[in-house]
Amino acid sequence: MRLIEKVWFENHAAKWWLVPLLLPLTGLFWLLSSLRTWLFHSGIKSSIKVACPVVIVGNIGVGGNGKTPVVLYLVEQLSKRGINVGVLSRGYGSNAPEYPYLINEQSSALEAGDEPLLIYQRCSIPVVVGADRIAAANKLIDLGCQLIISDDGLQHYRLKRDVEIAVVDGKRLFGNGLLLPAGPLRERQQRLKQCHHIIVNGGEPVVNDNSSHFMTLAAQRIVNLKTGQNIELSDFIKTNITVNALAGIGDPKRFFDYLTQLGFSVNKAQGFIDHQAYNASMFATVDVVDNVSGDNEGVIPLMMTEKDAVKCRHFAEPHWWYLPVDAQFASDNSEQILTDICQLIKK
Repeated sequence: MRLIEKVWFENHAAKWWLVPLLLPLTGLFWLLSSLRTWLFHSGIKSSIKVACPVVIVGNIGVGGNGKTPVVLYLVEQLSKRGINVGVLSRGYGSNAPEYPYLINEQSSALEAGDEPLLIYQRCSIPVVVGADRIAAANKLIDLGCQLIISDDGLQHYRLKRDVEIAVVDGKRLFGNGLLLPAGPLRERQQRLKQCHHIIVNGGEPVVNDNSSHFMTLAAQRIVNLKTGQNIELSDFIKTNITVNALAGIGDPKRFFDYLTQLGFSVNKAQGFIDHQAYNASMFATVDVVDNVSGDNEGVIPLMMTEKDAVKCRHFAEPHWWYLPVDAQFASDNSEQILTDICQLIKK
């Protein structure tokens, strides 16, 4: 974990000199972001309404809070109800030949970005990436989508939204509570009161009303990167209890801890920055990777997240596996989210 993230989330000793140093920049960030928000709310700058309902799944802080599993859950549930859903994303780190870019079977993580490609491969629905979210939304509408889910974009006020869903990391919450760059927040915590629903990933609800929901991430199976073989998690653990692990997500330790909770013994683990770009030559020096040839008998399996896997599949070794996770809600009040969204289609 980078020093600044330790200051944000772990009460690192460097906070005593680093936070005061960054506070003037935080003040400037607050001033500019507040001015931008006011311009939209006052009507001086216009939010654009597209021709179908828009649901935003975002957060008020930086880093991975569990937004993508929420998007996957919503797509699955809404598709079961017969709604043609499309997803748009900024496509962090993408380098597409054109924008807005419609992901297809030949798309790579380099072109599309890791999370949009993951959503496309999991759900087989239209996914469009691009910084111009209005153009991306219109492209999805042209493809026949009845509802658009925006993966992130809570602060992108130019796109008018019908439902806002904020996802909060129940473990790290809001860190030191400060705005960027002295803290991890893009907006103040009061912003959550304006959201229609708040989903807390792995912790207690932060608002005690019907807008707040508790969610966990759960895995049932494990998938081989090279062959696509699916194995029940319980069956895999019986013969492969010891694993190595890597993760390039917002909080890699969360993934490693989860492997331990599942019953794995993690031999070696290595975390990378969120959206880490991987290539084959890089893996020659990664400590958690066992370089082998021939059969893999006796080789320690390498575990990674699904988000990492979409960037490593084309140079994967036979003993590399990823763990798909799904959003699970502790109570039926998650049904209220789906009800609110479905009502948009009926209007």
